[in-house]
Parts: sequence; C-alpha cells; structure tokens
Amino acid sequence: MKENYQLKLDQILKEIEDGKKTPTLLLHSCCGPCSSYTLEYLSNYFKITVFYYNPNISPNMEFEKRFEEQKRLIENLPTKYPVSLIKGDYDPNVFFDLAKGLEKEPEGGKRCFKCYKMRMEECAKVAKEKGFDYFTTTLSISPYKNATWINEIGEELEKQYSIKYLYADLKKKNGYKRSIELSRQYQLYRQNYCGCVYSKVNSLDENVSS
Repeated sequence: MKENYQLKLDQILKEIEDGKKTPTLLLHSCCGPCSSYTLEYLSNYFKITVFYYNPNISPNMEFEKRFEEQKRLIENLPTKYPVSLIKGDYDPNVFFDLAKGLEKEPEGGKRCFKCYKMRMEECAKVAKEKGFDYFTTTLSISPYKNATWINEIGEELEKQYSIKYLYADLKKKNGYKRSIELSRQYQLYRQNYCGCVYSKVNSLDENVSS
C-alpha cells in the first residue's frame, strides 16, 4: 500500500502543536518558488533555516540567480518566526561525478534519484552538525518529483545520521498550486528546467516538439 506522507506530516505537526518547544528545521531548498509555500506552511510550526545546496544547477549564473531569488523571498515573506539562510558550497563536479554513466537517463530516472540523495544527504549532515531538530527538503512539492523516493531517502538518512527527518509530500493540500500563486505575488523567477544540463536539454526538446 502506498504510504501517505501528508498523514505522517500531519501527525508530526500535531505532536509539535501539543508540545511546549518550537523545534528547529533545516530545509533544503532547490529554489525560491518551491520554498514559498513550504515556508508559508511549515514556519507556523518550526524555526526554519533554508539550506540552498544545489551543485546540480548549471551554469553558475543560474545557480546565483536562483539563490538571489531565494534570499529575496525570505526577506519579504511574512512568517511566524524569522527564517535564516545558509548558502551551500557550489561545486558542479560533485553532480557530474555522480551522473557519470547516467547521462542518457530520462528525467525522473536513476540520475534524479542520486541527485535527490546527494542534496538531502548534505542537508542531513549539516543539520546534525549544527544541532537542528529536523531536516527535510522542498523537492516533494513538484509534481515532477517522486515523493516516495524522496521520503525513502529521508528515512534512510535519518537512521544514518541520527537526525529526525520531516516526512512530507508538499504538493498535497494544493501546495504546488499555492507555490505558483506566491511566485506570482512576489514576482519570483520561475525557471523552465529543474537545474542540471540534462534537464535543460530535455526542456528544450519538449519545447521544440510542442
């Protein structure tokens, strides 16, 4: 039976509401638009630090543009608790090394799985090192991302690094729709490809064929 990750999230949030402490969350973010609804939603329960770690993004100019949009959103989005931001190291060779032999994989295939894990693992490491209560990622908000893979990776990393993973399927409860609305409201740059050179080629091919 397919796991209901929204239900698991609801249960965790209920426990937090019933508790006395506001926990800290290190939130891996791929971009401002995907983090918009996530921050609006989860900042009611957590003190959040956004971790912008995306060595998959090419070229460097694109990486920096998305970071600046992430920063601008955090500065302007009203939240219950202040949101802080950590900019992760940018070394595209980290991504290209893991993508070797998988260059021709379709979008959403094995290369993407390894990319999810690379970014989420770095988030788990930093969360453990800096003493956060939880870690998670914005990746599940996209209808093009495999939420089951993402949460299975998170569960595995929770055990490996002894840091709580916040289960989520953020596209639920109209999360993706709300992210589009917030992107319009804050006039956020919405890229037309996931981030890596392979997704960009795939996006161009789809535009040509349509």
